[in-house]
Amino acid sequence: MPEPTAVRGSTEPAPRVEHELQLYYWMKLIRAFEERVSRLHRQNKILGGVYSGAGQEAIVTGICAPLQPGDFVAPIHRDMGVFIMRGVDPGRLMAQLMGKETGLSRGKDSFLHGGDLEHLVFGSTSMLGSSLPVAVGAALKFKMKKEKNVAVAFFGEGAASRGDVHEAMNFAGVHKLAVLFVCENNRYAYSTPLEKQMAIEDVADRAPAYGFKGYVCSGNDLLAVLELSERVIARVRGGEGPALIECKTYRYRGHSEHDAALYRDQEELIEWQSRDPIPRFEYYLEKKGHDIKRIREQVDERTRDEVQKAVDFAESSPLPEPQEALEDIYAPSGAPNSSNPSTNGTR
Repeated sequence: MPEPTAVRGSTEPAPRVEHELQLYYWMKLIRAFEERVSRLHRQNKILGGVYSGAGQEAIVTGICAPLQPGDFVAPIHRDMGVFIMRGVDPGRLMAQLMGKETGLSRGKDSFLHGGDLEHLVFGSTSMLGSSLPVAVGAALKFKMKKEKNVAVAFFGEGAASRGDVHEAMNFAGVHKLAVLFVCENNRYAYSTPLEKQMAIEDVADRAPAYGFKGYVCSGNDLLAVLELSERVIARVRGGEGPALIECKTYRYRGHSEHDAALYRDQEELIEWQSRDPIPRFEYYLEKKGHDIKRIREQVDERTRDEVQKAVDFAESSPLPEPQEALEDIYAPSGAPNSSNPSTNGTR
């Protein structure tokens, strides 16, 4: 993290300054990583689809920053930043995208299905929204074991129309589980605009029907997301039951790298790009007296080095051997809860 620049006449505590600069670094690193992945995809170095989250960095940064060790997170295909925020090594993440043996699934799957349970990040599936019941299951475990952790489940406004999303929210509401549902409403479910797939403007309006509160904020305003998430996560962690945060945002690229997004108006894209969360936060830092030009240069240099280091690691990593396709299919015979009589006393 860059050294904080002195703020003339400021009485703000140094830890807060450092925290804000760390938030800025995370957003810049996520954007730099995403942009490099898009270039690598055009070079045919990425295996599987690429679903850019460019323009939505403030959401994953603002939601994940207040989380604690032991919290469970279920991201979706556009949430590469969640992995970075939760401490997953960028090199392993890049290796996952390239299908290398050092990746999260040892080259057995693309990023779309990649997860890292060591960091309590659950892998997504192609059926977006299907991870919400899993997050609810994690929250049920927290309740049963009386653990003060929370589960976070990301989804899009398109997935909000799926049955498993309804079932997850209904179960969480009935049992008052410590789970936060985060809707990244970027107004397009692939090519379907918001008004063609739901009859209301805000997904958050559905929360009261499940017995908990729904909140709406600008997903392009890091401070708005952070202030709301800190407050809501504290309530969820404190036993007040689930909650839903809807972040209004926009994706800059198509649904995936092969989608030119010709179904949307160019003026609409330009309008949303003018609300980019990174320059918006830079303006905030500058108004607080920081030398934003110097900070930007330092952070850009650091993110370039971090991303290049990740690329070098991934490119130098081996592809998996063919016989490894038969590994990691079943739990080892001596693993806990296996059917081996020597481990559980049954036949």
